[in-house]
Amino acid sequence: TAEQMLRESMERGGADQTFRPPKRVITDHQELAELRLQKRKEYEDTIRRSRTNMGVWAQYALWEASQKEFERARSVFERAIDVDYKNQSIWLKYAEMEMKNRFVNHARNVWDRAV
Repeated sequence: TAEQMLRESMERGGADQTFRPPKRVITDHQELAELRLQKRKEYEDTIRRSRTNMGVWAQYALWEASQKEFERARSVFERAIDVDYKNQSIWLKYAEMEMKNRFVNHARNVWDRAV
């Protein structure tokens, strides 16, 4: 029965082990470019479906920053600000991203615009 299968799984230590997706090994620049393009398309599709969800905008922009694509990250933050300029968290994340990556003048400009 299903209960018995669950019990046996827990006895074998199945409950303690968390699922981890397999790590993807990127072998060349073309594969990396394809992966980045796919990820961007996923983010853009999500944004199209829920334009006012600032969490998705922030995730997208911070992902671009993590890829060292700072111009793209700024573009995403600016688009998010166009959607909801009163959202304080997006301004904060934008300025923090600039400061974290040591773009002091950009961070100052963001803070000036935010206040």
